[in-house]
Amino acid sequence: MAGGGERTGTRLERWLRLGTLPVTATVLTGTVALYMTLVAFGNVTDFGTNQQFVQHVLAMDTTFKDPDLMWRAIESTAVQNAVYLAIILWEILTAGVLLLATWLWVAGLRRGTHVRARRASTIGLVMVLLLFGLGFIAIGGEWFAMWQSSDWNGLDAAARNVMLAAFTLVVVHLPSRSRPEGDADG
Repeated sequence: MAGGGERTGTRLERWLRLGTLPVTATVLTGTVALYMTLVAFGNVTDFGTNQQFVQHVLAMDTTFKDPDLMWRAIESTAVQNAVYLAIILWEILTAGVLLLATWLWVAGLRRGTHVRARRASTIGLVMVLLLFGLGFIAIGGEWFAMWQSSDWNGLDAAARNVMLAAFTLVVVHLPSRSRPEGDADG
């Protein structure tokens, strides 16, 4: 009976490890990594759809056309396309950093250390916050008055991305009480 109980206890302990903070950070980082990978893949394989979005936002052609704001509009197709290509490049880099961070979390689960995973996650998640918070909400939403457009308004989607990245960033930085002795990175 004792041998069977030990095996059950060992299995139970392994199962319960899935409920630890490092596993949660791994899953959340991996979720954002997959999302950013799919976003970048979609923008590369379906280039035209979001190219139109960026062009309309920068041109401000579906806003209220307030003369006090319209001087901000960028109507140059070359500049619009350069901005869109920069967004796609940023998405690809962000996805790469977050995929690396996910791999580091998985490797860290085996070693019991998470310093590199936490740092890589932080860099990737801040990149998400910069893209969607600074890029879409602040610059697109306010500077280019995207909030005024009923057709080309990405503020809700940007806010969801900011919330997911910010929540993940908080979880990644929570101290873990289940760390081994001497693992000072939490």
